[in-house]
Amino acid sequence: MATEHDASDLRVDHFRQILLWPLQLMPLPADSPLDNHYQLLEQTADDNPWRELVDEFCGDPGQFQERHYSEFVTFLPYVQRFLYGEGGSRQSSVGGNESPIRVFRRHDLAQVRMTFKEDAHALTFEVIHTDLYFFYDIDVVILVFEIAADNLSLRQVQDTLYRFGRAYPPYWDEDGTGGHCLKKTEWLGKHGQVLAVSDYENRSKYLSFVSRFRAPCIASHWEFLLRPLVLHHSDESGLVRYRQVEYHRMPVLAYLAMEDAGAMIRGDFARLVLVTGPDKRGSAPYSDQHLDNFESRYCLDRFWHPQAEQPGTRLLSCGHAFVMVGNADDDYYRGLENGLLGQFRHQFFLLFLIPHFHKAALLMLSDRLITTLNRLEVGKAESVKRFKRGIREILEIFLRFSHRYWFHEISDQAQARALFILTREHLGTEKLYAELREEIQDMNQYLDSDSLRRQSNTVVRLTVVTTAGLVMTLTTGFLGMNLIDAAQSPWIEKWWLFVAVAIPSLLATGFAVAKSKPLSEFLEALSDDQLSVAQKLSPLRGIWRKKRPTGIS
Repeated sequence: MATEHDASDLRVDHFRQILLWPLQLMPLPADSPLDNHYQLLEQTADDNPWRELVDEFCGDPGQFQERHYSEFVTFLPYVQRFLYGEGGSRQSSVGGNESPIRVFRRHDLAQVRMTFKEDAHALTFEVIHTDLYFFYDIDVVILVFEIAADNLSLRQVQDTLYRFGRAYPPYWDEDGTGGHCLKKTEWLGKHGQVLAVSDYENRSKYLSFVSRFRAPCIASHWEFLLRPLVLHHSDESGLVRYRQVEYHRMPVLAYLAMEDAGAMIRGDFARLVLVTGPDKRGSAPYSDQHLDNFESRYCLDRFWHPQAEQPGTRLLSCGHAFVMVGNADDDYYRGLENGLLGQFRHQFFLLFLIPHFHKAALLMLSDRLITTLNRLEVGKAESVKRFKRGIREILEIFLRFSHRYWFHEISDQAQARALFILTREHLGTEKLYAELREEIQDMNQYLDSDSLRRQSNTVVRLTVVTTAGLVMTLTTGFLGMNLIDAAQSPWIEKWWLFVAVAIPSLLATGFAVAKSKPLSEFLEALSDDQLSVAQKLSPLRGIWRKKRPTGIS
């Protein structure tokens, strides 16, 4: 077991970090030329560096790699259909046999240079992938950003995990730099040119933005990365607009190939998985009471043997972060094609992506529900109609989400199943799903009961009118249909006779509709044998009683 002094010199031979940033897409305007958000990225333009990624499942079967086969067979059949479809090329927005996921990638970013507050020496990381994941029928997009570096200290890794994936600063330090953020982040192109730089230190920008829009501002380098998508609460023009859906810290996956993974102690693992940043080597980030049962709450130690010469692999998850730790001299652990590094970038990435997509989609639907309720003006009929249409639309989207995307289990492989369950429990997606379903069902039941009430009221009124018409029909039938013999009269005389009969009939029908409520009460009282004559006649008073002016007490 390593001491605090020994652990301070731990080295990470190879490091990978994958950021996931779920964002909510705002509904497209009614006059938008786009049917789906991702169609904006299909358009070739100078300000659009994104191109759709055609994965290996849609390419030449001869080029299909074994790592993709291993990824595919990890999941249960219904999850396979969600992730990969059932074959065939993708020609439309979504078809019966294709995956509802559309992925776009940009290739202009080559490196990211990070400058830390405590170290003037900047670190440069290779950018492996920069992707945007769109999901059919769900207004959510997920930015996936993967970086890699070799020969780092454990402290540098902890600092990178803690500071890099932040959309905006929560506060500012005394020197004016953003709290918990990097001092500077720079996107570098293929030739080393600077494409964008962070502006965490621009305090006035963030303060004025929140004052104007009541929403957080996004750091300039992240805004650059997402263009031509634009922040919803901003003055920029753009068809596809996004907004924050979760906390400003982006969920993260980390892969550490250690020089000596067995030298790590409990505090090191706690700082990694809870993403608390570096401190005194080996020290715990929180109190012993808070870290009680740390191993059972956050660790998957099926293949972890810390006392052995080869400690194996340790997986950790807190929902917000997934960390994979192993020895760099283990060829299987470093294997990119058939080893655990390949599994980290494929299977484990998807096992982490799916529950975060679930949470983002549920939060998006919850926000849509709240927005629909806030726009309701009870006294205005048109507002009530829009409210009903909005609630019905949310219910339809929720039902399609439940049948197309919602999974309780995604794999029969023990380790994959355990990781998915652990991540889902920490994120609380099961509870969030149940709460949202209950809210939508309550709202839908209210709309159904309101519709039934209106229908019942209409039926009562029509019944009264029918009763009045029955009296008139019986009367004319008793007197006979030939009271006025106008069969041979000129047509103008027939017309005036028709008008003379129609006007009183319309007035009588209108009066019956207007007074249908007291008339229905009178008919109901008339059918009750237990009431006296005076009690039976009392509802008729409401027909002639003048309505009292409103607003007078």
